[in-house]
Amino acid sequence: MTDLKTDYYVYVYIDPRNFEEFYFGKGTGSRKKAHLTDDSDTEKSKRIKAIRAAGMEPVIKVIAKDLTEHEAFLIEKTLIWKLGRTLTNISSGHFAEKFRPHNTFHLDLSGFDFKNGLYYVNVGEGTHRCWDDCRKFGFLSAGQHRKFSDPIRTLEPGDIVVAFLKSYGYVGIGRVIEKAVRVNDFQVNGKSLKHYPIKITDIFENYDNDKSEYPVKIEWIKSVDSKQAKWKQKSGLFASQLIKASLQGQPKTIEFLEKEFDVQFRDLLLVD
Repeated sequence: MTDLKTDYYVYVYIDPRNFEEFYFGKGTGSRKKAHLTDDSDTEKSKRIKAIRAAGMEPVIKVIAKDLTEHEAFLIEKTLIWKLGRTLTNISSGHFAEKFRPHNTFHLDLSGFDFKNGLYYVNVGEGTHRCWDDCRKFGFLSAGQHRKFSDPIRTLEPGDIVVAFLKSYGYVGIGRVIEKAVRVNDFQVNGKSLKHYPIKITDIFENYDNDKSEYPVKIEWIKSVDSKQAKWKQKSGLFASQLIKASLQGQPKTIEFLEKEFDVQFRDLLLVD
């Protein structure tokens, strides 16, 4: 097995006028000095030019050395995340999805503070599904093309879903019990939906191919008839044509739903 090279390092640029760290990077050899000759219009270059206009030079220091490339990426990202907006780094670096978004310590976030997620799911009422069936038999569904079914197939047991019905509003809050499966494999109390008086029998169209509907089993915690849907016009509440969307960044909508359905999402989500 070939040994991993450990010639990477992580460095920082410091403004000598106020000793503020303004750029983190990683590299090998003389990489840390390359920015001194960068004549681009980036915030980093502007900062270096301003320092030089004051008759000074940026302070460049190596923070960590003898690293593999992977280690250097992760350390660089950690430092960028820690200082966030005070930096001139253009991107958030690698592994961004593994780090908590900035300015969210006052919030409980899916995937960080909770194992499961909180998701908006579009009922998509039409020729292949209806809210009455979903509510009565405990499921949500999407299909007739992989671009519609793929999002709902990413829901995991324990996720909390909020069902949205176009032209009405929010109609239900539930917990995912089982991952989505093709409609022919979906069962309610051990029986196929074919054994129940569902209103939309076209849900079985394309049952034997990739266009199949994919119902996901839901335990409804709170649900209402379409005529009792929860909505408030021109209030900034979240609504989308997407099949599935995270509600993590929608505090106004979360507050509205908690009040209207008399729930606390923190109590519903499974703590990791």
